[in-house]
Amino acid sequence: MPDFDLLRQVLSILAPVFVLSGIGFVWARLGYDYPVGFVTRITMNFAVPALIFTSLLRTEIDPQALRDAALFALLAYVLVAVVLAGFLRVTGYAQRVFLAPLTFGNTGNLGLPLALFSFGAVGLDYAVIVFAVMAFLSFTLGVWLVSGKSPMGALRQPIVWATVLGALFMLTGWRLPEWGLNTTQLVGQMAIPLMLITLGVAVTRLRPASLGRALWLSLLKAAVCIGVPMALAMVLPLPRVAFFAALLQLATPVAVTSYMLAEKYEADPAEVAGLVVVSTLLSIAVIPVLLGFAL
Repeated sequence: MPDFDLLRQVLSILAPVFVLSGIGFVWARLGYDYPVGFVTRITMNFAVPALIFTSLLRTEIDPQALRDAALFALLAYVLVAVVLAGFLRVTGYAQRVFLAPLTFGNTGNLGLPLALFSFGAVGLDYAVIVFAVMAFLSFTLGVWLVSGKSPMGALRQPIVWATVLGALFMLTGWRLPEWGLNTTQLVGQMAIPLMLITLGVAVTRLRPASLGRALWLSLLKAAVCIGVPMALAMVLPLPRVAFFAALLQLATPVAVTSYMLAEKYEADPAEVAGLVVVSTLLSIAVIPVLLGFAL
């Protein structure tokens, strides 16, 4: 007999994600203007760094637990990258095109909202740690893989400095004046709705190619990004909420930002667009199953 309470809970978590991204999708389909580049810059340079900083500043989670979550995320992403690199080498697919998109998921647009709606503020705090690790790796190793340019460019990213400052304030007990904290929290609150709406808009503008290849690679990504953290948890166990927040982050589909990087550095953007579309559609089936185990 189906568990209708669980089903209702899963739907209540997914509904805001699909409604907000659906608003963006319909908005773009109706032909209304939506400057994706501008909104993405505002989000990634101001809203998300503010969200990370305030989450670290106000968290009541023990710093040791956050360090364990960060270590878990770092090892998980490294292992995922190693496994996927091996598959790509065997199959002969270009690592420059596929490795970064398959490794780094849509943790911002989907992962943070899912953690928040699933586990509340505590889940969001853990998810922010995983997101910060992913963002640092993505802006260093990820950009290097796609572009061949120095990964030191990550030091210019506000997300990196927001993480460093947030950790410093958390460990030292420093506090912002009330007006500063209120302002930073207000800026951070823009992040999740803007990211979801932008995701819906961006999907309508993708021009995918090779959907058959995108399907099996998306299935591979889902299997590896779920299997690796589950195996790692046997060696490096985390509290239940921390583990499932990390698992949801790792299991998110290919990010739209991967397509933007592929477009910028001419790394076969049509192939990456196919991965974004197909893995996002696949996540409609995968994420509810993960939530069913998590709740």
